[in-house]
Amino acid sequence: MTTRTRRLKAAAAVATAFAATLGFTACTSAAEAPTASVTPDAPVTLTFWTGQSDEAEKLLEKLAAEFHTLHPNVTMEVSSGASSTEELLQKLSAGFASGTYPNISYSFGSWASELESSGKTQDITALVADPTVKWDEFSEAARATVRPTGTKTIGFPALVDNISLIYNKTVFDGAGVAYPTENWTWDDFRAAAKQLTSASKQTYGYAYSVSGSEETTWQFWPHLWQNGGKILADDKTTSAFASPEGEKALEFLRGMAVDDKSVYIDQTDTKFAQLFAANRIGMMTSGPWQLYDLNTAKTKYGVTVLPGTNGDHQTVSGPDIWALMDTGDANENHWSYEFLKWLTDPAQDVRWNVAYGNLPLRNSELDSAEFKAQVKALPGLDVMAANNANAKQARPTVAGYVGLSEAIGSAISHVLQGKGTPAEALADAAKKADDALADR
Repeated sequence: MTTRTRRLKAAAAVATAFAATLGFTACTSAAEAPTASVTPDAPVTLTFWTGQSDEAEKLLEKLAAEFHTLHPNVTMEVSSGASSTEELLQKLSAGFASGTYPNISYSFGSWASELESSGKTQDITALVADPTVKWDEFSEAARATVRPTGTKTIGFPALVDNISLIYNKTVFDGAGVAYPTENWTWDDFRAAAKQLTSASKQTYGYAYSVSGSEETTWQFWPHLWQNGGKILADDKTTSAFASPEGEKALEFLRGMAVDDKSVYIDQTDTKFAQLFAANRIGMMTSGPWQLYDLNTAKTKYGVTVLPGTNGDHQTVSGPDIWALMDTGDANENHWSYEFLKWLTDPAQDVRWNVAYGNLPLRNSELDSAEFKAQVKALPGLDVMAANNANAKQARPTVAGYVGLSEAIGSAISHVLQGKGTPAEALADAAKKADDALADR
């Protein structure tokens, strides 16, 4: 199973190239949802790039074939789109330039603003306002990601996730520390991490990636948000994390890492999960992609929401999307929308995301037999699914986010390794982030 961490790194690596390529393809805004010009029974062929491989691709091909059976006039041409995420991105960019592109494409959420600015996407805002779509069943972060600038809805959520607190029961039991609860504060968390750290047992209470990648950055956002801070200013043109709230959040992590020495500092993004599975780390903040490996390793673990500040247990989510392209053909636009409306309905999502081991897209799926079966196979998945309610803010999708993420990721990395103060590091990162936002 591909980990979310790897997908996030791939997204950050190619987003800058995507922004540059799309810059000259922008045109007038995408057409509004077709109405009178649609001939529902007219034969159409839809090109669907899934961005998936192997089992996931087969699941989506099967569902697309079922949609064709329900609507024989709609022929679905389904493929992964490319052999890798990077190639899929390049093909989309080249297609926009040449005027030949798919009706539907899987897309990282971080691409959303650039997709909208290309002028090649549909705007389905009026359509998803229909109560039968049950738009509010998607998490706030997922809804915000497909509406990147707040003016247009360019598709449907495709995959949702979040980070929760995963704790190692063997390490907790060995240290005689009570397991975390959903009412834990960050002070509770810090105290427990200190108790779980033992030089003789070679254990750490917590772990944090200092690679400077998006893994470093997105682990920080819940701390910032729970302290009342923001990533961007309201106009989204400058950063806002270099604030008293940001300094307080980073100082908390610095205190754990430098003063308490209760944090395993991971330079790789991946070793901390391996050490957790081997009973060397007591807690990690991670997501559903970890559960398969933990169960394979037979690690005794539990899952709860993130520790909170003043009762705020916000988490961060990295939703990906199904982008709806405007091909200029009203019938194609109509049926591509209808397909995604159908695909993201609970009856189909339990046979796609849930069957594959992802979190369900909609909260109404939590009581389904299919999801309960997955929870039995992957304990804690239900807690993570419910934790989507705490994903109240979306990571920015502006083009400059890549540079912003690199800037603050580097700042966090330096501070957690005892180099510089939070105030100095964040101020320096803000200058670099603002330059990246200005160059978008």
